[in-house]
Amino acid sequence: MAIKNVDIILPVYNSKKYILKTVNSIVNQNYKCWNLIIIDDCSNDGTFEILSNFKKKYFNNNKKIYLYRNNRNKGQAYSRNLALKKSKSQFIAFIDSDDYWEKNKLKKQIKFMLDNDYNFTYTDYKSIKKNNRTKIIKSYDYYDYIKFTRNTTIGTSTIILNRNIIKNIYFPSIRLCEDFYFKCQILRKTKAYKCPNVFSYYRIRNNSLQSKRLKVLLSIWNINKNFNKMNFIKNLISIFFISCNSFKKYGFR
Repeated sequence: MAIKNVDIILPVYNSKKYILKTVNSIVNQNYKCWNLIIIDDCSNDGTFEILSNFKKKYFNNNKKIYLYRNNRNKGQAYSRNLALKKSKSQFIAFIDSDDYWEKNKLKKQIKFMLDNDYNFTYTDYKSIKKNNRTKIIKSYDYYDYIKFTRNTTIGTSTIILNRNIIKNIYFPSIRLCEDFYFKCQILRKTKAYKCPNVFSYYRIRNNSLQSKRLKVLLSIWNINKNFNKMNFIKNLISIFFISCNSFKKYGFR
């Protein structure tokens, strides 16, 4: 397999409980050609200090981890966009601050992309509830724009993108579901394909987006209306199918 660099984008805010598990799952990857770009969104719980100490202890003279801090809380969209601007590698992966990866995630998924000449890939993932029960969240074998606006089962922490397909696409300046529109923009240009197996773990916290389902659906409605330019009927169809699939994935709680 040809060796290609991958930049991993990690936005962080008040995640001291889980952040070391997340970062260690990256450091322990058996694919070593990665750079980690961390944007701390002005955490006030000690998260930034934990990351600073980790970087100093293990990577002080190694340019694999880049740690930045916003001067005030600006949201995930701003943080991810800042990281995208600093990114230089051919491949870009995303992970959230309470998620983590299997150690062969990068190696398997990048090989899958190179073997098939895909620009956008994702995987199934396991959700972890408060009681540590896990459930595999399965997705379609591929997505186009229409499919995705009816079933949003592409976990952000599972995706890897080829820089060529991103170009000038960024996350919109909104506080909720900014990743939904980011994926919509890319899926207008190309299809996304599922790499087999489960490599990512997504933690559902009490204050996570999935626990605020009505707010999420309202946000998607507004994105469909204002950004995707859907008419009322198409938007209603999108929300209906997304709601049904959300209950299938995560249940009523």
